[in-house]
Amino acid sequence: MSHTVDHCDPVCRAWIAEAIRKVEADANRSADTHLHVFPLPPEWGIDLYLKDESVHPTGSLKHRLARSLFLYALANGWIREDTTIIEASSGSTAVSEAYFARLLGLPFVAVMPAATSPEKIGLIEFHGGRCHLVDDPSAIYDEARRLAAGCGGHFMDQFTYAERATDWRGNNNIAESIFEQLRLERFPEPSWIVVGAGTGGTSATIGRYARYQRFQTRLAVVDPEGSAFFGSFADGDPSRTAAGSRIEGIGRPRVEPSFLPTVIDRMIQVPDAASIAAMRWTSEVTGRSVGGSTGTAMWGAAELIAQMRADGERGSVVTLICDGGERYAGTYGSDDWLAAQGLEIRPFLAVLSEFLKTGEMPDPAGP
Repeated sequence: MSHTVDHCDPVCRAWIAEAIRKVEADANRSADTHLHVFPLPPEWGIDLYLKDESVHPTGSLKHRLARSLFLYALANGWIREDTTIIEASSGSTAVSEAYFARLLGLPFVAVMPAATSPEKIGLIEFHGGRCHLVDDPSAIYDEARRLAAGCGGHFMDQFTYAERATDWRGNNNIAESIFEQLRLERFPEPSWIVVGAGTGGTSATIGRYARYQRFQTRLAVVDPEGSAFFGSFADGDPSRTAAGSRIEGIGRPRVEPSFLPTVIDRMIQVPDAASIAAMRWTSEVTGRSVGGSTGTAMWGAAELIAQMRADGERGSVVTLICDGGERYAGTYGSDDWLAAQGLEIRPFLAVLSEFLKTGEMPDPAGP
């Protein structure tokens, strides 16, 4: 005689189905993000595009990640009607997850370093989340697990699940969107796509998609100083650690499980002063407010374009506006904060000014 154990819960399945409908309906209401042209001299034969992820309902690239993480957890049966959602996040992912938690009527707690910008804390609370601040940034993972275990909640764990929660084959992921939007441009297959790495989910999605679709587009990942990713990519040691990054949203003190170095063609380590200079320069040139991680990516994009110019190469380069600069008014946008941090951005601003005139990137330290 056979034995059975039945865990079927029709009420729970119905709630999950309705939750997934709500998340998908939210995506259906939002048009895809824009791909802006950055003004380069036309005679260079190189086009630079900025995919504006700041126009998502929660204002950043992390809106895509949060949506994917919720769908992944719902489909896996990890989130139910009474589940408290816990995340370890320095800000933007938590803002977006707080939005989706409130959409589903679920409580949300963000575990984050105490140094997270007040602007991001305010956004999380605006979307109905609660912030749990931790003095030691390296302790946020363990603290998130502890809180989830204590309340029977679910730890979303963006740093583990980012690369697997997104369907990298398509389903309007960011890579598919970029290539579709470039379809009618003069260089529809970009020479380079430039992104930063926080969880590593975006670079994994773009790198996998390009290979899956047989594109020859190269992927460059920019990494701020103080991050463990660049050193690990250079020597192949995934156990590397570092002090951590001052550029919020990218750079990590450890190599995260979702970071996939095998799909990355090049990494560029960018000084923090260069990131902030490029952030302010991009906002000035385009009239669009951008954050620090966008500045990091723009510095890397400028270096690659300068190399393309030197090599006589024509083509296109794509990077992202990850979020808006208004979130960093008290930090990267503040001259007093820069002075307190010992950051001098004027030499890097001079380099960027020269780049836009000549296509060259001189040494900021001078001859």
